[in-house]
Amino acid sequence: MAAKCYPTVSDEYLAAVAKARRKLRGLIAEKNCAPLMLRLAWHSAGTFDVATKTGGPFGTMKCPAELAHGANAGLDIAVRLLEPIKEQFPILSYADFYQLAGVVAVEVTGGPEVPFHPGRQDKPEPPPEGRLPDATQGSDHLRQVFSTQMGLSDQDIVALSGGHTLGRCHKERSGFEGAWTANPLIFDNSYFTYVIY
Repeated sequence: MAAKCYPTVSDEYLAAVAKARRKLRGLIAEKNCAPLMLRLAWHSAGTFDVATKTGGPFGTMKCPAELAHGANAGLDIAVRLLEPIKEQFPILSYADFYQLAGVVAVEVTGGPEVPFHPGRQDKPEPPPEGRLPDATQGSDHLRQVFSTQMGLSDQDIVALSGGHTLGRCHKERSGFEGAWTANPLIFDNSYFTYVIY
C-alpha cells in the first residue's frame, strides 16, 4: 500500500493549529459541546463523492446554503460557537478548523488521540444536498452512501457509526429524540455494545 501524501503547511500554520487546538479544548470542555463539534466535522466530511471528487471537508459548512440542508439542522450553533476562536486564527482554513474541532471533541471526551493533518483549502460552493446518510433508511442505503458515494468499506461504516457514542438526537433536528448511550459525553464503545446486544 502506498504511503499517504498530505499537504505541506508552514511552521506558522502548524503553530496556529497547536494554539487553536488548546482553545478548542477549553471551549468544548466548558460548553460540553463535543457531540456537536464531532457532528459538524462529520457532516462536513461526509459529503465527499469519490466519483466526482466533490464535497468533503472544505469549510463550506459556514455557508448558509449548506447549513440550510435538512441533515445539518442545528449545526449553525456549532458554527456560531466556533467563530470567535476562528477569528483569532485567520491563517487557518475553515476546512482545517472544523475538522480540528472534531478531532479535539473525540480527545476531550476520552477517545483516542486522532492524528490531524492540516492543509485543506476552503472552497466557495457547498456540495448539493442529500449526500449524508438518512437515518430512516436501512443498510443498503448506508452502503450506497459510504461505499458507492464515498468509496469506504463496511468496516469504515462500523467505525464511523461508533461516533454515535457521543451525543443525542433532537426531535427538531433529526425527527428522533434521546441519547444514543447512557453517557453521551464520554467516547467509549457503549454504542457498539448497545447495537450488538
